[in-house]
Amino acid sequence: MGAYQAQLKRWLRLLAARGVQELVLVNRPWPREVRLPKTLFTISTLTRLYIGVWKFPDAAGLQDASFPHLRELGIFSVSVEDGDIDAVVTRSPALEILNIQGSMKGVRLRLVSNSLRCVQIRSFAMESIDVVNAPRLECLLVSECLDPAGGSCTRIKIGHVPKLKLLGYLEPGKFVLEIQDTVIMAGIKTNASMMVTSVKTLSLRVRFGVYDDVKMVPAFLKCFPNVEALHITSEKCDQLTGKFDLEFWEEVGPIVSVFLRLKVITFCEYRAKQDELAFLQYIF
Repeated sequence: MGAYQAQLKRWLRLLAARGVQELVLVNRPWPREVRLPKTLFTISTLTRLYIGVWKFPDAAGLQDASFPHLRELGIFSVSVEDGDIDAVVTRSPALEILNIQGSMKGVRLRLVSNSLRCVQIRSFAMESIDVVNAPRLECLLVSECLDPAGGSCTRIKIGHVPKLKLLGYLEPGKFVLEIQDTVIMAGIKTNASMMVTSVKTLSLRVRFGVYDDVKMVPAFLKCFPNVEALHITSEKCDQLTGKFDLEFWEEVGPIVSVFLRLKVITFCEYRAKQDELAFLQYIF
């Protein structure tokens, strides 16, 4: 595709002139080192845009970007740097749905948007996901994220999200959860500033045979006191580092969401291990 940059720019100018509203632009075959034409970011009529297997233009190429009507954006296997996705979101005042999938390079994502309602991130190397201010955000799904460089955990920071109802898939050992500048750690004593009371559905992926993972489960649950639906996936662990019986969970004490609010629980990949059984006994 790199050899056809001039032709691609002409196509995009033609689409812009015709007021195209929905566009899927994928570079085939690989590699991802072919830069997206800057012309794309000036098609102001777009309402739905999906891009795949490209490299983002440099920051200077986004200065004239304008998507006043864009409601849905998908970014798949695109080589990006810190701030690239943030810049597009900022210049899309009507954006409601953001889908990100497939990148090997760890980046930091910082979201500030008055319009976003759903963010889905899958198979993407992220150093951090910082939801600073998203007053209309209802759904935040992060799944199968790749380890950033150095094997560190991905930091998920939740700021102003008064309408957030669905959050997943939190994975102890892979994610560090931060709420309003407080890092949630095992055994932490929660207070009102560390709780996200709007969340009704919570999804967790847990290795029940790993000590550090299991110790984080009560800490996570206590941060979402109004959860009505809890979805648990038991992840396979190659090496056990602890055993947890019902006594461990009884020492945790009551958790508001479990004791008063929980209506639905699903448990996937159940292997009938003692650690899993003890958790379910505690819940019931």
